[in-house]
Formats: sequence, C-alpha cells, structure tokens
Amino acid sequence: MRAIWKGAIAFGLVNVPVKVYSATEDHDISLHQVHNADGGRIRYQRRCEICGEVVDYSDIEKAFDEDGRTVVLSKDELKSIPAENSHEIEVVQFVPSEQLEPMMFEKSYYLEPDSKSPKAYVLLRRALEDTDRVAIVQFALREKTRLGALRIKDDVLVLQSLLWPDEVRQANFPSLDATIKISAQERDMSAALVESMAADFDPTSFTDEYQVQLRQLIDAKLEQGESLDTEETFGVEAGEGGKGEVIDLMEALKRSLDRKRGGGEAASGRGNSDDDADTGDEEAGPAQPARKSSGTKASGTKTASRAAAAKTGTDDAKPPARKPSAKTTSTSGTTKSTASKAADTKSSAAKSSGTKTAEKPAAKTTRTRKPA
Repeated sequence: MRAIWKGAIAFGLVNVPVKVYSATEDHDISLHQVHNADGGRIRYQRRCEICGEVVDYSDIEKAFDEDGRTVVLSKDELKSIPAENSHEIEVVQFVPSEQLEPMMFEKSYYLEPDSKSPKAYVLLRRALEDTDRVAIVQFALREKTRLGALRIKDDVLVLQSLLWPDEVRQANFPSLDATIKISAQERDMSAALVESMAADFDPTSFTDEYQVQLRQLIDAKLEQGESLDTEETFGVEAGEGGKGEVIDLMEALKRSLDRKRGGGEAASGRGNSDDDADTGDEEAGPAQPARKSSGTKASGTKTASRAAAAKTGTDDAKPPARKPSAKTTSTSGTTKSTASKAADTKSSAAKSSGTKTAEKPAAKTTRTRKPA
C-alpha cells in the first residue's frame, strides 16, 4: 500500500505521527467505452467551449458561478486556505460507539505509526480500548475539512470519515403516514422467519455474483467470439428475472418459512399420514369380532382383514349391519347353511372385513358377538 497523506493525531498535548492509507478498494472489473461500429476507444477530452481547443490539465483552474458572475480560483489561491494546509487530526471528543449513526460513515483509512517509537500510538490505542469509546476527530484531506471517527481494528487505528449532518438527506415519505394494521399472526410469522435466518455475520461467505458472472461472460466471449450464446453460458435466457408477482403477505411468509426449513415439515407431514393409516388399521382390528375357524389361526384372519381393507377402503371397525346367515350360540355353535348362503356369506364378508370364510358349506365357526 502507498500512503496518501501524512500528519499527526493531536491527543491533548500528545502528538501521534501517522501515515494514512486507504483501507478499502474497488474490486469491480474495469470496463471502458468503444464505438460499436469499429471498436474504436471512446475518450473524454477537456475541450474549451469558447476556442474549441483541447486543454491540458495543467492549464485548468476551478471556478464558481454566482449571480451570472464566474469567480476563477487558481491552485495557489486554493492552497492558501488555512484548513487545507493543516496536517493535524484533532481529537475533539470521545463518545460511545452506539451513538454514531452508520449512515454517516463515508470512507475508511488505516493509520500507521510514523515515528521511530510508536509508544504514543499504542497509548492512544490502549486509551480507546480501556474506555470502550470512539474518538471524534476533525481533519482536512483533499481540499475538504472532514469529520471522522477514530476506532480500533485488529490492533490498528482506523480513521473513518463521516458525512456532515447537512449531507445526510431526510426521509420524507407520505406513504408511511398511513395507518397500517399488522396482525399478531403476521408479526409472529415474520419473527419466526427472522429466527430461521439468524446467524453470525461472516462477510467471506458472500460473493459479488455480478462480477463473477461478468468474468464468465468475458471468458466465454474470448473463447467463442461473436458466436457467443449467452443462454448456454449462463443457463438462462438473457434478461430473465423476477416477475414481481404480488401475492398475499401471509402466504409469502408461509412460503418463506417452508423454504428456509427445507421442506422438513412437509416430509414430516407425509410420514405422519402413513403412520396414521397404519395406526388406524391396528386400532380397527380389535373392534372386529374375533373369529376362529377350523384349523385357522386368528393372526391369519387379521392379516387377511388388513389386506382386504387396504384394497376396498372399507373400515373394519364398522361392519355393515346385516342379518346373520347362520344360527349362533353364546358359547359354541354349529352353523349350517346351504351352498348359496355360504357363497353370499363369503362375498359379504370380503366386502365388509376382508375375512374369508371356509369354502366348504359345512364349515364350523365360532362367533363371540351377537347377531345385529
């Protein structure tokens, strides 16, 4: 880095010599203008409106127009302003950092000790650390008197220039004067959305997508020339963007929460419905009258009942009322029916509970329920 300014911090009667460096830089890809017909470079020339000649920078002065008169100020006259000649960063106050309005911050500069002994520099840094305050300073830089904040970053003093109060515009939006009703549900959902997106700020996790894609476009143009296909390069049509669709606020909050949760609730909901279906089958089983057929276990009947219920969608727990097709005793009885009645019983049972009766008409069954 190259120092852009040298001076000293005036901390009471303590003088802290420093060098000033720009703490930030522009990472944007630099583009210039050309004539689209032949690719010729477009350059801006300093041309005089009166004589039409191109004027060299050394022959240019600054001027101010007022009431139809033009006041020309030479470089020497501008340098004669006392504030311009000052190379002092004067500390005027120490204030809590939370009292500084972030909108006032303009540009940041690193301050490096500019003396053989950096003791005064370290002393000022320790004073800021011990008091947990920010130093408000005044200084002149590049033909402008500035207000600044002196703070610490990684054991280095950082000078942040501040805008003057009259340089911050006031927000006056009549639309915000209207009475807006926000429901409790909307506030709760918006708070839940904020919570789902809460994290510790890590600036390295963000990328300037435009500059990355601009570099991608330049590389593709170098490789493909005029046959460049932007849709193939980026995977989307040129100019494709958001449609600006206006949707219900509550619906937008719900969709946002679902997106942030990764669809976990939807998957969970589908799993619960399957579990509920299984649970329903198991709960319906005990309501079904227990039957014992000759040489058949109860578990086989239960399994067949489930299969038939799933196939026909019939609730086992509520079999349709019908007249018994055979005589039944309270303890054990023998059911005799004709072949036609046995067939009817088989069909009816398959539709209601899915339990198969014995194919032989003389099958003996025992029932524990009373006839409807």
